[in-house]
Amino acid sequence: MTSTRPRYSRLVAALPAVVPFVPPEALERQIGAELRLRIGANESNFGPSPKAVAAMTAAAARVNWYCDPEGHVLREAIAARHGIRRDNVVLGAGIDDLLGLVVRTVIDPGDAVVMSHGAYPTFAFHVNGFGGKLVTVPYRDDRNDPEALAAAAQRSGARLLYLSNPDNPTGSWLRAAAQTALLAALPEGCLLVLDEAYADFAPADAVPETAAEDPRLIRMRTFSKAHGMAGARIGYAIAPAEMVRSFDKIRHHFGVNRVAQEGALASLGDAEFIASVRREVEAGKRHYERLAAALGLKALPSATNFVAIDCGRAERAKAILAALLEKERVFIRMPGVAPLNRCIRVSVGTEAERRLFGEALERVLADIPA
Repeated sequence: MTSTRPRYSRLVAALPAVVPFVPPEALERQIGAELRLRIGANESNFGPSPKAVAAMTAAAARVNWYCDPEGHVLREAIAARHGIRRDNVVLGAGIDDLLGLVVRTVIDPGDAVVMSHGAYPTFAFHVNGFGGKLVTVPYRDDRNDPEALAAAAQRSGARLLYLSNPDNPTGSWLRAAAQTALLAALPEGCLLVLDEAYADFAPADAVPETAAEDPRLIRMRTFSKAHGMAGARIGYAIAPAEMVRSFDKIRHHFGVNRVAQEGALASLGDAEFIASVRREVEAGKRHYERLAAALGLKALPSATNFVAIDCGRAERAKAILAALLEKERVFIRMPGVAPLNRCIRVSVGTEAERRLFGEALERVLADIPA
């Protein structure tokens, strides 16, 4: 019997074999040892709410049941939190899942999609995977450039414009007025994808007030950061009801598991815990600022749960990253695109983790010339 290879689509066959992020588990396999510090993926090292843990533990006993594919109870709670209707909320297995869903729903092969050059790579991963045409705009002064993004969308007739605010990988943020102006400058038929993964850490003037039924906008939130549930894979988007119904045509209806839904619902009700995480993160960012200054480096202002530290040159940043991993077993990350790749990016860990990181960074800097 003659064996044949499977026939791949022309689009998939032409794509490079790319993974947006190398996971820390792969790095452990690479160095043949367990990491001493895991402060690179912007996870919350303060853990999930104890109420969420209890809810997920109880839900695990019923994991033989499918989840509610409508996520009715959780969507009701999210809607109440935002003062909107349940019909304006869609759940996903984290923002990454929701980004793929909106790309698949909105664009056809060849459609233009705009984003900042060097912004969150998973969005580009989805756009490329569905045949979109990426149009990128440079950062300006280490921040998203809303005027240039709007101009690029106008020139290209973009169907989607992606903006993370607060931003990954810089930690910077745009004020609400700048986001409102960007929305007003979109070309006809263009949807602003506003990734608000770090909104729980943002100043009040960075989160605009918008209408859930605004056809120009979809806003995305996650339980991975302040809620400490990255491994559970759960997030949500706020969008016009018509758009949510369109998502229902193609989304993975059982994609957000029962345990995650129960944990997210409990965490949503634990405001005191989330406030405590915010306080810890603020203290940690101030710690990193002092550390960077003491070592002759500079921490960029951040409205997230991480800090980008300017090392001066891309080669030096890369050397620091490698030395921390290979000599100190410390996992951090760095932006992949110039000029941001002169920085390393460090998640805010616990006080003990921050102290250990500072000691490790000081040791490797002694061997890396400025």
